[in-house]
Amino acid sequence: MGQATRDGIVRSASLMSLATMASRILGLVREQFFAFLFGAGMATDAFNVAFRIPNLLRDLFAEGAMSSAFVPTFTGTTTRDGLPAAWRLANLVLHALLIIVSFIVLAGIFWAEEIVGLYAAGFGSIPGKLELTVELTRIMMPFLLLVALAAWAMGCLNARGRFFVPALAPAMFNLATILIGIGIWLRRDLFGPQPIIWMAIAAILGGAGQIALQIPLLRREGFRLRIVTGIGRIFGDPGVKRILTLMLPATIGLAATQINIFVNTYFAASIPSAVSWLNYSFRLMQLPIGLFGVAIAAATLPAVSRHVAEEDPAEFRSTLKHSLRLVFAINVPASLGLALLAVPIIRLIFERGEFGAADTEATAAALRYYAIGLFAYSGVKVMVPAFYALGRTRAPVAISILSVGVNVVLNMILIGPMGFRGLALATSLASLLNLFLLLVFMRRAAGSLGEASLLGALVRISLAGAAMGIAAVAVHGWISGALSGAGVGAQILSLGLAIFAGIGVLLAAGRVLGVEEIGGALGTLLARLRRRSG
Repeated sequence: MGQATRDGIVRSASLMSLATMASRILGLVREQFFAFLFGAGMATDAFNVAFRIPNLLRDLFAEGAMSSAFVPTFTGTTTRDGLPAAWRLANLVLHALLIIVSFIVLAGIFWAEEIVGLYAAGFGSIPGKLELTVELTRIMMPFLLLVALAAWAMGCLNARGRFFVPALAPAMFNLATILIGIGIWLRRDLFGPQPIIWMAIAAILGGAGQIALQIPLLRREGFRLRIVTGIGRIFGDPGVKRILTLMLPATIGLAATQINIFVNTYFAASIPSAVSWLNYSFRLMQLPIGLFGVAIAAATLPAVSRHVAEEDPAEFRSTLKHSLRLVFAINVPASLGLALLAVPIIRLIFERGEFGAADTEATAAALRYYAIGLFAYSGVKVMVPAFYALGRTRAPVAISILSVGVNVVLNMILIGPMGFRGLALATSLASLLNLFLLLVFMRRAAGSLGEASLLGALVRISLAGAAMGIAAVAVHGWISGALSGAGVGAQILSLGLAIFAGIGVLLAAGRVLGVEEIGGALGTLLARLRRRSG
């Protein structure tokens, strides 16, 4: 792979990571408000299940199928026919999405009671819980349409090499929820007997904000909305057909983790507060997944699509291998850090108001098991779009279906002896299997990615991460013991110094072990942070 391509992926990924960092930090603040206002009780469980239904499709649109299907087609159209033809295609795709997703939203509203009854049957044993979940589901179903349009805009802008604003757009959802949360905190009496309903309304406002933030940049890039009438003109276009044809397998291929979380919620609904504990823990997982998994995948896709269009398989393999090493270099240490410091992280972020010490311990237990599969979750997001850039759809679809099946079986096996912890472990094991099989089939589709060197890098990264974890735990224990009391200030100081020491040891260990991606990725990210702050 050329140095320019390698540097471009790191720069784009780091730029997207900055925007994603802002969004995910706001997401944590949002979850803090949820924990403070509603704890892990009935209202939070109801909201999480209701939001999981449109949010499952949101995850697939925003972080998967749309980009996997749209970006290669848009890029290929630009290369062959020019940018005006690509914008014409984008306009037709927009019309197709409006038609298809609107029908899905209407169906979800109409059959909300049946969907929730099937999905969270365990809620029926608690008076009012099932009914509240149905009401919240109906309110939030239009969020799917709004976020599908936002994902379309993100795909257009990513194909044009614009990453920062699309990655920042989800922050609008978090911001709307935070503002409503502040209102409930200050004047709860103004928000009725079920203030959680206003959090559902905030989700709709946030979805609209995601679109609004991206419209000015779309116009600067040259997009102009052109109204198209006639179903045949929209769905008969060859480019639209190709994108829709790719989106179904792309959705299935990228669905494993999201569907596994969805399945976990079904099993967890029978355990009081388990839905909330699993949701809070996976929210913490989404920070590194979004910062590094989704960001690296989004930056990689245009590059590998270009290599396919240029018929350069060597560059394709080299780019994909480099992106996987980046994923491993960041996510393996992150998983170790989350697992080893789970309790102090969750205590600092969530333990206040209605969220108690028992909730901290339970959420930390789920986080430790989820963290096992962190690098696999992110690796899948890089691998699956590469298959679709090659036009290979069957393998990721079959592997995703197999992964979901394995997760269901493991859930049934592990929920008895381990409870909700077994659900988190099952998801991690299924994701590890997913990534392994994708690597096997990519070798068949495109040739060797240098699996031996990837495995060697993973081992060295794990050793560097272990050194980081030992240092972080030691520093946290020392500082916590030296400080009197357990106030927020002491928690911030001990956790902050532990993380700082851990990163220092990680960089040093990475240099000694020859893992250049650790220093390179962090260095680029810090450089951009300094320039932004300056």
